[in-house]
Amino acid sequence: MDDVMRELFGPMPEGVALPAPPTFDTVEDERRHRKEQLAAGFRLFGKFGFSEGVAGHITVRDPGSPDRFWVNPFGMSFHQIKASDLVLVDHTGTLVEGRRPVNRAAFVIHSQVHAARPDAVAAAHSHSLHGKAFASLGIPLDPITQDACAFYQDHAIYRDYNGIVTALEEGKNIGAALGGHKAVILQNHGLLTVGQSVAEAVWWFITMERSCQAQLLAMAAGTPTLIGHEIALQTRDQLGSPLAGWFNAQPLFDQIQAEQPDLFQ
Repeated sequence: MDDVMRELFGPMPEGVALPAPPTFDTVEDERRHRKEQLAAGFRLFGKFGFSEGVAGHITVRDPGSPDRFWVNPFGMSFHQIKASDLVLVDHTGTLVEGRRPVNRAAFVIHSQVHAARPDAVAAAHSHSLHGKAFASLGIPLDPITQDACAFYQDHAIYRDYNGIVTALEEGKNIGAALGGHKAVILQNHGLLTVGQSVAEAVWWFITMERSCQAQLLAMAAGTPTLIGHEIALQTRDQLGSPLAGWFNAQPLFDQIQAEQPDLFQ
């Protein structure tokens, strides 16, 4: 448990501990875990209504070959994806493992994001309703709620929408715009988040989508009051760390795994 989490929760009684990200004895065990988490992430995207035709993708690096990543098969419903359905692609776009093709946009965006961010184990993007509506405004998320503060001065805007992403140069530009942040708003397109685990990347996407919704509602009702700079930074430091992102995701992952155990197949 890092210092920020310790500050939030205080000292733990003897014999009591918060859950922590798992560790693995073998690459095979870690690969299985990452694939199961990825399948659960897609089921959560389906549950939250983030599907839009064949658009949207989440990726996770293969622990044995970091220049390769697992991704959803092109054209398969988020609601039905199992761990065994995932496909493995390398950073040149070659299908290494799997029975279905890869979405070209998924390869172009995610290969370049992963290349630009060696620390990013996972990346998530979809055409969620409020994310794409907010993205059309070309403005950043404001610190108007506690949850939105997780992204305070830790997200970027990519302003150059050039149609469906099929060119590597466009993927490189998105990766450059993301920089060292946890998220980027793709103007006229949607949201993209990254994390040191699937759970973290998925959580940032879910809470960013809901923060976009909250800001749209607040702006429609009036002029939102901003949280001050220092408090927004403090709140970001408390809520915006990789461990906090992973931890916030756990109830959702526990729920979807209990509800839909076939995702492990």
